[in-house]
Amino acid sequence: MSIEQRPEIVDQRSRIGDWEVDTIIGKGHRQAIVTLTERKSRLALLRKVDYRKAKLVGEAIIDLLQPLADRLHTITADNGKEFAEHERIAQNLETDFYFAHPYSAWERGANENMNGLVRQYIPKNRDFTTVTEKEIELIMRKLNDRPRKCLDFFSPSEVFFEHSVALAT
Repeated sequence: MSIEQRPEIVDQRSRIGDWEVDTIIGKGHRQAIVTLTERKSRLALLRKVDYRKAKLVGEAIIDLLQPLADRLHTITADNGKEFAEHERIAQNLETDFYFAHPYSAWERGANENMNGLVRQYIPKNRDFTTVTEKEIELIMRKLNDRPRKCLDFFSPSEVFFEHSVALAT
C-alpha cells in the first residue's frame, strides 16, 4: 500500500510499533544489512544477509520482528526490489506494509538516520564479508543503548522496553 494510506497516527510517533525498513549495501554490492527502526523509540534491529534478494530480506525482516509481533502495527519501506515479498512479510507478521514515494527518503527519516549511525561503525568502503554477527549485535546494542536528545536523553531500549512515562504524548 502507498504511504498515503498509512494511518495518521504513524506520523505522530505517539505509539510503539511502527517500523521503517531499509538495506545498507556493502562494498562491491556484496552482502547487505537489513535495518529496521521503530519510529517512536528509534530502536534498531539489524541483520546481515548474503545477498540483497527479496527472499533473504523478507526472511530477515520476519525473523527480526516475529519476537516483537505484539508491538508491531506497520512497516514502511522504500520501493526497492528487495521488498518484493512485502505481502508474505505482512501476512507472516499480521501487519500492514506501506511504501514511501519514490525518491522520498524523508518519509522514512528515522531509518535513514539510523543507517547513517550504522555507517559510523561500518563505513561505505567496508567489505561486508568481513562483518561478523557478533559485530552486528554489538553495533545494535551500542545504538539502542545510546541516549538521544529527541528521546529526552533516554535510550531507544529504555523507551521501547520500559515505555517511559516521560515520553507519553
